[in-house]
Amino acid sequence: MRASYAADPQAHGGRLHPEPGDATRGPRDAFQRDRDRIIHSISFRRLRHKTQVFMAPDGDHFRVRLTHSLEVAQIGRAVARTLGLNEDLTEALCLAHDIGHPPFGHAGEDALEAAMAAHGGFDHNGQTLRTLTVLDSPYPRWRGLNLTWDTLEGLAKHNGPIPTPGWALAAADAAHGLRLNEWPSLEAQIAAIADDIAYDNHDIDDGLRAGLLTLDQLLEVPFVAAGWDAVRARFPDVPADRLVGELTRSQIGSMVNDLIAETQRRVAAAGVETVADVRAAGQCLAHFSAEMAEAERTLKRFMYANLYHHPRQLAAAAMAETVVAGLFAAYHADPAAMHDGWRATLPEAEPERSRHIADYIGGMTDRFAVRCYREVVGPIDLPDGF
Repeated sequence: MRASYAADPQAHGGRLHPEPGDATRGPRDAFQRDRDRIIHSISFRRLRHKTQVFMAPDGDHFRVRLTHSLEVAQIGRAVARTLGLNEDLTEALCLAHDIGHPPFGHAGEDALEAAMAAHGGFDHNGQTLRTLTVLDSPYPRWRGLNLTWDTLEGLAKHNGPIPTPGWALAAADAAHGLRLNEWPSLEAQIAAIADDIAYDNHDIDDGLRAGLLTLDQLLEVPFVAAGWDAVRARFPDVPADRLVGELTRSQIGSMVNDLIAETQRRVAAAGVETVADVRAAGQCLAHFSAEMAEAERTLKRFMYANLYHHPRQLAAAAMAETVVAGLFAAYHADPAAMHDGWRATLPEAEPERSRHIADYIGGMTDRFAVRCYREVVGPIDLPDGF
């Protein structure tokens, strides 16, 4: 049974383009249709070859943006179900939240942001909205996926209100009225924190597998050490290398349980009864307890110091920035080097011209970006796996 403050697919905020024939395409409700449109989109499929932590991994066991998004959705749905929220809207938001990421993850985003500094910049969250409302266009009568207002709102501000949106998000707001000064639905808030839970723990698994982290290092983090002691106590006769998966699973469970309890406490304390109450609460209602929030911040600091800023990762990031910056400069100097469809629709005036080029590069996968770089710029030394 859904809570009174859960998003209602029968009372959603509408689609930009009315679709009176919705009922003829099966029994799905509006949020289920949004989720399915995202899953079937080209931009979602491209996440299969976009960096999560390790660029173009040559092993089959490392996460990429696609598998990360699926793991976020699994956590988000579990939390939404327990809290009586709309699971389908939560899942749609979790699946789509990283669609705007360019190749090479945050390194690629930094390079595009620098290249686009004179033309409004580049932000992966705004690019998610731009991709889903303008660029990914499988339908004959309109551009974009024509998602419901609730899904677009949740994607725009799942991390909270946005007082000064970038150009891409501002354009989406102008078209869809996303009320960027308000908090979003609880489904969107859960999607945001499910993202944190997923990468906090699964990046540990990948870091250990890659040899960039050691268990001894991790045990310097109090939250991890406490979890490890509990796992060892439950499985005293199992070799340590067989227990890493159990460690990450137990940490996810601890974070999820804490999130559920604290969110229930905040909702009750705020007297929330409707979706409108959630948006008018003036605060984030989906949250860790103070103790867990501090433990999670400590874990993040460790991960940045020891994994994300590891010398091998920094070298890969420098390579990625070279590729993305080189592509932008090359296409700006000679737009004819872009592939046919993009070359034919290149605007004449700025900033639209540069934004078009950024759209093209932003949608690339890691491997396609490297291939294009070699075609239009020249050779480049790459990590293993390309």
